Amino acid sequence: MTAARRQGPIKEPLETRIKQAAREAGFDIARFVSASRVPDRHDALARWVGEGKHGQMGWMEDTLERRGHPASLWGDVKSILVLGQNYGPEEDPLAALERKDEAAISVYARHKDYHDLIKKRLKRVARWLVAETGCEVKVFVDTAPVMEKPLAEAAGLGWQGKHTNLVSREFGSWLFLGSIFTTLDLAADEGERDHCGSCRSCLDICPTKAFPAPYQLDARRCISYLTIEHKGVIPLEFRKPMGNRIYGCDDCLAVCPWNKFAARTAEEAFHTREALRAPLLKDLARLDDASFRTMFSGSPVKRIGRTRFLRNVLIAIGNSGDVSLLPEVKSLLEDEAPEVRAMAVWALGELGTSEEVVAEKERLMSSEEEADVLAEWARIGG
Repeated sequence: MTAARRQGPIKEPLETRIKQAAREAGFDIARFVSASRVPDRHDALARWVGEGKHGQMGWMEDTLERRGHPASLWGDVKSILVLGQNYGPEEDPLAALERKDEAAISVYARHKDYHDLIKKRLKRVARWLVAETGCEVKVFVDTAPVMEKPLAEAAGLGWQGKHTNLVSREFGSWLFLGSIFTTLDLAADEGERDHCGSCRSCLDICPTKAFPAPYQLDARRCISYLTIEHKGVIPLEFRKPMGNRIYGCDDCLAVCPWNKFAARTAEEAFHTREALRAPLLKDLARLDDASFRTMFSGSPVKRIGRTRFLRNVLIAIGNSGDVSLLPEVKSLLEDEAPEVRAMAVWALGELGTSEEVVAEKERLMSSEEEADVLAEWARIGG
């Protein structure tokens, strides 16, 4: 018997087997980067936070020291497996912006919360890796203080475009990301270079001019930030540009020319739920807390709560030009949440006649009202 036969079949390289395990777990792409090769983003991130461009996202400041470099989060990390899951939509998200009586919801939030599925798949790959090698691992997806897009660029999944989001030559704008940090010293894949060229589509389409320069984002002006993270009344200058976007904004993602290579996701969990495909604003405005929680069970939308949600819906109603939605506006003038009442006043001013404004103001306005509500009444007059 030869030595080769005594030893059994030769195994594929570990990196190849890891990528195969990732595909079997359901990921569409998996690549490696050495932790030592990842650029340290601490100083750039610190400047961004120092300029206040993170807005109310206090956790960005709280976790700043751990975000700049993978080794700051875990000193033992040697290699990082960066994984991507395609969530390409079945239609152009920009089409929803033309249907003014319907709500536009960001593609990533039209189905079950991706965090749960991605984390389960990451853990499956991590368990296999530990069983196979005995290494130590840590699993991260989005909510952890990991700068996933720079990691993905260094690993070669795509590059950070001028809108600061990841762009893939194969999947366009539509990749959910996750990562597995490991103590293994694995062969790194080649990083991806920038392929944006002279294109400015993502910058020019932004309704609120949230990009002060290419590759820079001021979150305080971003509709995704305003509709999801911003607490309280949304500043007047951003209400009209929001249109009918009630949760997130896909404009800079959807307009990218690289989407011509993207395909609809094969993952059924990421297919649009019928109830979230084109929900009517009038129906959304009627949701109480229980029905809101039921409708958005398992969806990322649920985490902003009914108050912020209705704030956004009322802005969309005010922008609709549809006077048939006035009954919904008037019913929310007496909502228990001040920011909902404030945006109901704004929507009344957009859709109602001067006589309707006067009548509602006389019926409801009180000197004991919240400052934000009083300010809206004062602004629309009557």
